[in-house]
Amino acid sequence: MVHDVLADEAVNYARHDDVQTGDVSIARGLALWLTLDGSAVTVERLPGRAAFPRVGTSTRLFTLTHGQVGRYRANFRFRFTDCACNPSWYYENWLIHIGNGDVGHDRFLRGQPDRDVDNRVHLYGGSGRRSNH
Repeated sequence: MVHDVLADEAVNYARHDDVQTGDVSIARGLALWLTLDGSAVTVERLPGRAAFPRVGTSTRLFTLTHGQVGRYRANFRFRFTDCACNPSWYYENWLIHIGNGDVGHDRFLRGQPDRDVDNRVHLYGGSGRRSNH
């Protein structure tokens, strides 16, 4: 199941929710690749069309055994069009939780993930992003 939440500046940050269910192929819409190996699932980030940071190859994020939860955080800068005539940008900040198998309904909100990958960056290529931890 994928629960996608969008808060877009263009509509005054009105929240839009979309829930999709299906097999592991629905993760491809989030630029993720899930590979099943017995009861474990490996999560990879696929290359995307972000202007920054550019990701040219897939990246392994983590492997989850049954009952584990992983968290992936990332941010991106995109051009509205591929035309240099329109220098407008939009930004995305991702927070993705992935559970393998039976996971408590409040685990994503209250529990600590078993695997945690934070790939957030400074979106204009400056010095590294500072963590608020």
